Amino acid sequence: MPKFDRNSYNLEGKVALITGGARGLGRNYSIALSMYGADIFVAAENEEGWDEIREIVEANGRQIGFIKQDITKPGAADTIVDAVIEKFGHLDILVNNAGIQIRNDVLDFKDEDWYKVIDVNLNGLYMLSHAAAKVMAKQKHGKIINIGSMQSYRAGKRIFPYAASKHGVLGLTRAYADALAPYNIQVNGLAPGYIITDMTRSLQQDPVRGPEIREHIPSGEWGVPEQLMGPMVFLASEASDYVTGVMLPVDGGYLLR
Repeated sequence: MPKFDRNSYNLEGKVALITGGARGLGRNYSIALSMYGADIFVAAENEEGWDEIREIVEANGRQIGFIKQDITKPGAADTIVDAVIEKFGHLDILVNNAGIQIRNDVLDFKDEDWYKVIDVNLNGLYMLSHAAAKVMAKQKHGKIINIGSMQSYRAGKRIFPYAASKHGVLGLTRAYADALAPYNIQVNGLAPGYIITDMTRSLQQDPVRGPEIREHIPSGEWGVPEQLMGPMVFLASEASDYVTGVMLPVDGGYLLR
């Protein structure tokens, strides 16, 4: 019978691969998991933020590795997972964090922008999950954590591919959770609400939507990135071993209204 104690959140000896783990919300996920003992491997298409996150993770007493890789390129997922295994010897946690958003009016939306967003937010996530699952299945354990959105549940009338991709992330999370359960792999998602980040700056500053969003949140306040760190540690740890196929909203109650 599994027991619960303070070590249930301990990630020592675990290796976490985080796409986009040096910037934005991904940076906070890297910090949180390293605080609880995980070694970190960051996959990103550029080196922005690498020096800073290296310093933070190493100050937490953990190791960190990097690979510069566009996750949408053919073969990228296998290249990334192979690099993790080469450095650390195993892979225990995958955080599919990388994502982009492009806004436009419905009749002006460009086909190339549709494909660009779907490639990063859904196709790249699928390919990495598939590559990581092969490793985790052999180990008979693993955690895959997909980053969803409020648009996993709602419409987004100016961010069509983003909304479609995040609905897809929810569906893929559930399908993979079911398929990988026999291998002791839990697949869950984290759905940030309206969090103060660079990606949401235009919404924060919008004279109409900004106040509308704030009024829709029960607390009346936008969230901050640090409020996602605890839920991330929970989903990555043994404390969530009987939780799978869940997309956890961290939204201050936004979806209640």
